[in-house]
Amino acid sequence: MSPDDLAARRRAARALAEQGRLAEAERAFALLLRDAPDDLDALNFLALCAHGRGRADEALRLLEHARTAHADDAVTLGNLGVLYREQGRLPEARAALADALQRQPGAFLSRLRLGETLQALGRDAEALPAYFGAIVAAQRHGAWLDDASTPPALRPLVRHAMRFVAAGRRALFSALLTPLRERHGGAALGRVEKSLAMYLGDQPIVYAQPRQRPKFLYFPDLPSPRWFERELFPWYAALEAEAPAIRAEMLAALTQSQGFEPFLGAIDDPQLLGEQLRGEGRAPAWDAYFFHRHGVRQEEHARQCPRTAAALDAAPLCRIREHAPEVCYSVLAPGTHILPHYGVTNTRVVTHLPLQVPGGDLALNVGGEPRRWEEGVCFSFDDTYEHEAWNRSGEVRVVMLLDAWNPYLTEIEREALTELIGAIGDFNRSAGVG
Repeated sequence: MSPDDLAARRRAARALAEQGRLAEAERAFALLLRDAPDDLDALNFLALCAHGRGRADEALRLLEHARTAHADDAVTLGNLGVLYREQGRLPEARAALADALQRQPGAFLSRLRLGETLQALGRDAEALPAYFGAIVAAQRHGAWLDDASTPPALRPLVRHAMRFVAAGRRALFSALLTPLRERHGGAALGRVEKSLAMYLGDQPIVYAQPRQRPKFLYFPDLPSPRWFERELFPWYAALEAEAPAIRAEMLAALTQSQGFEPFLGAIDDPQLLGEQLRGEGRAPAWDAYFFHRHGVRQEEHARQCPRTAAALDAAPLCRIREHAPEVCYSVLAPGTHILPHYGVTNTRVVTHLPLQVPGGDLALNVGGEPRRWEEGVCFSFDDTYEHEAWNRSGEVRVVMLLDAWNPYLTEIEREALTELIGAIGDFNRSAGVG
């Protein structure tokens, strides 16, 4: 029988299954398997049928055959993991489910079953991120939001996973603050504790200003101006004094046209790019020459621009491993409009040192209050307000963009946030959550 004939029979069997005609689908797949003993779809479907009838040994034989014939198939590995788990073969279940996720990281059902298996093995610390990753991935796909979006057979396990995650994350992140509590007392960490409770959903978020919408972490009970007063940043003077040298190095880098990349990263989807940038009469471009990216110092750029790097090293930047600071020459091309958006957290503020500001219509609008850049004069703003920027001039606009701590945080709070945000990043990465 030709491959085309087998493919047609496979499609017909799948269609029967999708229509709910399961007995007919089972017969069709059984006939297909007779003629194509390694057919992946047939092996998995017939294994599920055998499992549903309580014939675990037959289901296991079919799935292990499928794994032998198709070692990299994530669905087969996930099904094997569930079956091993039911048979109490926990190490084999863990290995199969972990292999399934290596091949298909977004398979939230396999991740849920991995969490269940790890917990049964007594490995609660590993079960916690597995459960969390499963819940986040499922909800991103519109599943497990409520009973209606959760299959009845899964509801007890999903509810258990949610309770386990809520208690586990609370204990994990609260424990990080224990040394600081012991050294400084609970009162010094009151706002940090409140911020954490809001992040975990243990208490509602009440924004100081209705236009604030941080995408990650909100820190409560801080003054919330859109634009911060210069007097709060005594280090501006040293940075501004270096502005001519920084500008000269920027112009040299711009002339070489090397080392610049899209600020937003590589976005291949035109629709997604269009939700963030708009071109007015030409293609939009917002590029960056990074000195720090996600908290990592870009050594080659520092070597190419030594005066800039030295000035940045002297500035009190917000430094959190793998998170902050973000520092760059930010280049906004003529005709480019950065559409309204929100930043991630009000624990840090964004500072601009304008380096090249052409005449014409260009501005930064923060929470409905626009401001024009002035070369060599720093300012800082809270980007958790909705903000946008545009350059309708005929030349590029360049600013040095950098992250600094919110000046209204105490030193103890900064220390706590450094530990806490780093730990949240570690946990989310272990959970497969981007």
